[in-house]
Amino acid sequence: MKPSAVVFAYHNIGVTGIECLLQAGVEIKLVVTHQDDPEENIWFGSVAELAGRHQIPVITPDAPNQAEVIKHIADLHPQWFFSFYYRHMLSPELLAIPPQGAYNLHGSLLPKYRGRAPVNWAVLHGESTTGVSLHQMVEKPDAGSLIDQEAVAILPNDTAHDVFLKLTPAAKTLLDRCLPLLLAGKIEPKPLDLAQGNYFGGRKPEHGRIDWHQSAWNIHNLVRAVAPPYPGAFFDFDGKRFFLFGSHYSGETALNPGKVRIYWADGHFYADCADNNRFRIEQLSCDGIALDQAAFNAITNNGQLFPNANS
Repeated sequence: MKPSAVVFAYHNIGVTGIECLLQAGVEIKLVVTHQDDPEENIWFGSVAELAGRHQIPVITPDAPNQAEVIKHIADLHPQWFFSFYYRHMLSPELLAIPPQGAYNLHGSLLPKYRGRAPVNWAVLHGESTTGVSLHQMVEKPDAGSLIDQEAVAILPNDTAHDVFLKLTPAAKTLLDRCLPLLLAGKIEPKPLDLAQGNYFGGRKPEHGRIDWHQSAWNIHNLVRAVAPPYPGAFFDFDGKRFFLFGSHYSGETALNPGKVRIYWADGHFYADCADNNRFRIEQLSCDGIALDQAAFNAITNNGQLFPNANS
């Protein structure tokens, strides 16, 4: 008899997770996913489309913990729950349904970066490593015992999007390795030491505001943590909003130490920062218009912008 599961999933990791379960011979009785938000940049794969191709029923409740949803899932009698980048917490009533337990795939090396947006937070903090973790689901988010992990490197100029693209194959590697053992009852979960990590909340566009009192490395980390497809890092100057949609850091000394400024040099925009180091700006925009040297010169004083003046 095939193992059966209900899967809560979204995003590329959700697509990969479902594919791995099918490959492992799991009967997926239902997929619970999200309606796409028309205001969100949908750059990732569709769980609903994948489920449709495999004739798996799909529901998209606004909240999974409603009584009718819980009853619907309980009536399916799944042996397992799996959650792959699903954005809602599951209630204790839901988690009590599958006799073999509920398991979540999280985008960090737990117990580090529990909570929302783990990839963005890891890049923002300048981490050199992150990964994916499969763990038991309990009422407290990202706190259940660990099944297995797979690490990936974060290079100094990787964006959050670059890192996320590394996590998708890492998730496949992890699930292909541990699912057969988990389904066969041959893995002993290991309790997490939550004191060794922190919990982080969700991020909003306003969190991309640049503090020009920070070091070049810290500002670069913010820029790459929120670079497209995320909303971007920004600052306001002289009634205009400027966005930095990419950066490159190599530890260069500022061209004019002691001044925080943005300028054009050698075919690129650069930012000299408060620690007397600089980084290259890959794309600079003003009020929604991408700037080149001529456009920048037209709106600045002698081709220089001093963002600390009124940011």
